Amino acid sequence: MEIAEILPFIAGIASFLVAGGLVAWIVKQPAGTKEMMDISNAVKEGASAFLKREMKIIVPVAIALSLIIGIFLTPSNGIAFAVGAALSAVAGIISLKITVKAAVRAANLSGSGLGKTFAMAFRGGATVGLAVPAMALLAITGLYLIYPDPITIAGVGIGASLIALFIRIGGGIFTKAADMGADLVGKVESNIPEDDPRNPATIADNVGDNVGDAAGMGSDVYESYIVTILAALLIAALIGAPNFFLYPILIGSSGMIASIIGVVIVGSKNITDVMKPLNRSFYVSASIAIGLNYVFITQFIGDSIASYALFGSTVIGVILVPVIQKITDYYTSYKQKPVKEIADSAKWGYASLTLMGIIKGMQSTGPFMIALVVAIIISYSIASGAAPEGADPVLYGIFGTALTAMAMLSLAGIVLSIDAFGPIADNAGGIVEMTGMGEENRKVTDEIDAVGNTTKAVTKGFAIASAALAALAMIQAFQFEAAHVFAGVLVLDYSLTNPAIVVGLLIGGLIPFIITGQLINGVSRAAGKMVDEVRRQFKADSGILAGTSKPDYAKCVDIATVASIKELYKPALVAIIAPIILGILLGPTAVAGLLMGAVVTGILLAYHLANTGGAWDNAKKLVEMKGEKGSEVHKVAVVGDIIGDPYKDTAGPALNTVIKLLNTIAIVFVSAFVAIIAI
Repeated sequence: MEIAEILPFIAGIASFLVAGGLVAWIVKQPAGTKEMMDISNAVKEGASAFLKREMKIIVPVAIALSLIIGIFLTPSNGIAFAVGAALSAVAGIISLKITVKAAVRAANLSGSGLGKTFAMAFRGGATVGLAVPAMALLAITGLYLIYPDPITIAGVGIGASLIALFIRIGGGIFTKAADMGADLVGKVESNIPEDDPRNPATIADNVGDNVGDAAGMGSDVYESYIVTILAALLIAALIGAPNFFLYPILIGSSGMIASIIGVVIVGSKNITDVMKPLNRSFYVSASIAIGLNYVFITQFIGDSIASYALFGSTVIGVILVPVIQKITDYYTSYKQKPVKEIADSAKWGYASLTLMGIIKGMQSTGPFMIALVVAIIISYSIASGAAPEGADPVLYGIFGTALTAMAMLSLAGIVLSIDAFGPIADNAGGIVEMTGMGEENRKVTDEIDAVGNTTKAVTKGFAIASAALAALAMIQAFQFEAAHVFAGVLVLDYSLTNPAIVVGLLIGGLIPFIITGQLINGVSRAAGKMVDEVRRQFKADSGILAGTSKPDYAKCVDIATVASIKELYKPALVAIIAPIILGILLGPTAVAGLLMGAVVTGILLAYHLANTGGAWDNAKKLVEMKGEKGSEVHKVAVVGDIIGDPYKDTAGPALNTVIKLLNTIAIVFVSAFVAIIAI
């Protein structure tokens, strides 16, 4: 093996070693009192019980699909599917276990000040941030070196996306059902604080933070990484230039090394504003990634105009990350004007707050889409313009856009590190509240949690943007694969004069709305059961609210688990079956329309949902930070947060996974799209 092929393994293993060192440091820190450990163990047991129950459904489905793909399509794709699915589940489990361990220790350190509490939460998040992308990089590199034709390992994308979708859906419905149940009956009806030990749903709420925000986001970023690098490899194969094949993987290596450095420079001293060390960490990582991308392409790929143009495309991808961050931060941070306006609107009641949140969420899609369009135009133009004589400039342009997406995802290590400390801070705040550690401790965890809400929104925007860019490459790869499969059999007309394309566009545009409706409806049904249970416990035992009796936390965890598992299949079935049925009936042109329609509506809807929910959440935080807890304004803000829960933590994050699942399903099953109906 040459050094360029070894580098990804070195970067991945180094990332695992640093993550292991962080775990060792976390475990050495004191976990706190017996009461704190009891709560932490209850959260851990509840989360483990949920995942075990979910895996009983997911594993048989994954095995069956792996066999179907391996037997009826290609064995290598069946193996790739199994690898993608298994590691997606592992990514979720790693994320879950680390955040539980770090949360109780962050709670214990909250009495030592902001710096130490932040360091614990960040290092817990960094463990996830370094382990999950390293796993994805090692998996895709290993598969590619064994099966050099990327179309034969496209199944890895289906496996990664499908399991991530399952974990996102299950975890998202669980966490929001518990959250809504706890808030509606606890804060709104009974006027008790968030995470109050008297609330029967509070343990379920903390469990939900882990299975939804931690396990869900871990699986989400893992599959985003896998699908994005797969898209770049597919286009590299279509170009037919062997010297470019390794560059997407080398970009992943550069981002991995840069993320390691970004993580280790974050300390705990002199922390007064949590965002400052996070921003510094990201910008250091981004700068190193750009430098390494230049070194790698000049040393391992070649010294040509095309090479420099493709390097320029990676610079666009790195720059796009802070641009998306700034846009998302502006519309979701409690320090910015939109959230302040939403918080102010709470004075005039529920309708005003709801409308203002929706308005700001819709407005946020404008600058977001402009940023994407600019990145696509620039990356495509510079790469297509530098195509060697005799090469297809369209393919080079698409490859440039794919590398832009890959450069974004190469920074997943540091981005996920910044994101994953959010649920740790949230859980730490819950433990502080439930053990009565005091207002000063809660102020520390609240400050980190408020920043965590913004960084979680930023990571969702990051994943959504990468889905849009990767989808362009996947659609192009699908068209070329369809042309190869149906050469001389079907005439493939992708113009808008073809009614099959128009039908595909309409169906594809509809899918994100159908799935969003299914997910929010699922949260609503599960939350209704949780509300009924919390009310039942309060009514059956008056000692719970009086503080003389202990609520039945386990019952609420069980209700959220059962309710979320029941909702698992519907969205996944829509995403799997829609392209297959449409392709069999109307052929690959209709599927291409479906993929494009789903991208156009799905990306905008996902970003709107994520930002609207994040803004409502931080509007509530802002009202609380102004000292208005328990007031009518606060109750209105709490209801806004409750409405936003399924927006930002269930439907929004699921849609970018749906878009990538649709694309990978289309590529792997293209040979089945026989066009029974001719129109």
